[in-house]
Amino acid sequence: MRWSHYFIPTLREDPADAEVISHRLLLRAGYIRQLGAGIYSLLPLGWRVAQRAMKVVREEMDAIGGQEFFLPAIHPAEVWKESGRWEVMGETMFRLRDRKGADMCLGMTHEEVFTTIARHEIRSYKQLPQVWYQIQTKFRDEERPKSGLMRLRQFIMKDAYSFDVDKAGLDRAFEDQREAYKKIFDRCGIKYHIVEASSGAMGGSESNEFMARTSAGEDFIAVCDACGYAGNLEKATSRIAQVEDEAGPAAPEAFPTPGVRTIEDLTTFPGGAAADRQVKTLVYLATDGATREQYAVLALLRGDHQLHEVKLADSLGASEVRPAHPEEIRDLLGASAGSLGGVGARDRATAAKQKLRIVADSALEGRRAMTTGANKDEHHLRGVDVERDIRPDSWADLRTVSAGEACPNCEGGTLDVFKAMEIGHIFKLGTKYSESMGARVLTQEGKEAPIVMGSYGIGVERILSAAVEQSHDADGIVWPRAIAPFDVVVTVTNVKQQEITDAGERLYAELRRAGLEVLLDDRDERAGVKFKDADLIGIPFRLTVGKKVTDGKVELFDRATKQSEDVSIDGVVALVQTRALSGL
Repeated sequence: MRWSHYFIPTLREDPADAEVISHRLLLRAGYIRQLGAGIYSLLPLGWRVAQRAMKVVREEMDAIGGQEFFLPAIHPAEVWKESGRWEVMGETMFRLRDRKGADMCLGMTHEEVFTTIARHEIRSYKQLPQVWYQIQTKFRDEERPKSGLMRLRQFIMKDAYSFDVDKAGLDRAFEDQREAYKKIFDRCGIKYHIVEASSGAMGGSESNEFMARTSAGEDFIAVCDACGYAGNLEKATSRIAQVEDEAGPAAPEAFPTPGVRTIEDLTTFPGGAAADRQVKTLVYLATDGATREQYAVLALLRGDHQLHEVKLADSLGASEVRPAHPEEIRDLLGASAGSLGGVGARDRATAAKQKLRIVADSALEGRRAMTTGANKDEHHLRGVDVERDIRPDSWADLRTVSAGEACPNCEGGTLDVFKAMEIGHIFKLGTKYSESMGARVLTQEGKEAPIVMGSYGIGVERILSAAVEQSHDADGIVWPRAIAPFDVVVTVTNVKQQEITDAGERLYAELRRAGLEVLLDDRDERAGVKFKDADLIGIPFRLTVGKKVTDGKVELFDRATKQSEDVSIDGVVALVQTRALSGL
């Protein structure tokens, strides 16, 4: 490809509205352009990188027996209603009606569609296992699209699905996919952590996220360097020191706390309590995932701990949780935030004719002589025994872990907490979709059973973003070799000097014959401009063809190491071929 004919609209300055590094560099280097909020065009360079990433994905999916499909992006509402997700997805799903008034949607994911095919075509255990995948455009009406290609409304996803006759088959398929994902991201040059994660609206019994560390990430993960434990904060746990409380009074004692509104206020109030001896009470409204019934929830935590809302939703099996509004709190408990507690809360809820569930964080198990709100403005209770006086309906891990806490998996390890972006997610769906949509097979014993499924996704644009976030410098992008748009750029420093031009053309042809992807910079520009552009777009190797051709030499520049060396023209093709293709 000749640069003079190729569309590479580079920019000299950072775009004002680009906040994260990958967004800035992909715009500046001419890989993408924005059409609307969360809607981007991949320009020729961007599409080449996406295609190379998809090639890696296809090779690893095929290696574990994957069969590629191409399914519709527009779906009838009926299949989503069968699975129960038509309502669950809410406003994140793009919905429309056809000319006959039928409800349709743009596919966010394809569990329902693949399950529809499976239920019609797979009848016997003899047809299993199956691994199906596609690379398809998806649509998601993101509330806050941002960060360039990281949070999009239209995006490309590789989604794969496994179909097995039993849980053991699912376990094998899950592990196959996990290993394939490791190979994909290793080949794409992305450093990642595999973390425990919530299954969310996807459902299922187990899920792992592949997370790339970057300050632009939208999630926090906790990692132990000592043993490799990793978890998204929505699932991560830690070990905290056990507290032995002295026996408190036989019953809680109320006391006035004028002016106390927060946990911190009570720590400094005369006769108050340290934060770790307080019970924090948070009021939420939850929606049951199956019945859509709404009910009130008290989430109880130690005063110095923070709630993670996803953990709360998961513990309840709720499709949605939201903080209660001030008037809803007062209607339920008769007091305002700052004076709330679980003691007597059920009686108040019954009087208010409201359904209430109390969930306590496991760090409160066995705690006595605690202090909490009295459900009376500017009053608290001391001497509270959580199990005796509150009697939670359930115990759960609700707490958000913090950096420096002890690893739950090993002795001596501590957790580091940092930002990361999701690049892949794998789920054990089990029979969630096959049960609701009637995808059943005859087992070897002649009995009907629901197909056991898994779902496995990779965001293609997220591979691009993660690679740039992790591989760049002050001069521009440094693409990992496997997904770079070209293997090498041949830079002709002076196109008006015939000997230099001829040498550049000869190398361009020889490199292409050697099986390399080559960009020939044949523009009539100053050498400095060409070097800056080559550094910006991030091609792994640059061959500079200049005055040294009279001595039979060209300069080979490694973009990643910034090392240059003079190489014989006669041997440079074999050298570049070896280096460019090594490890791919």
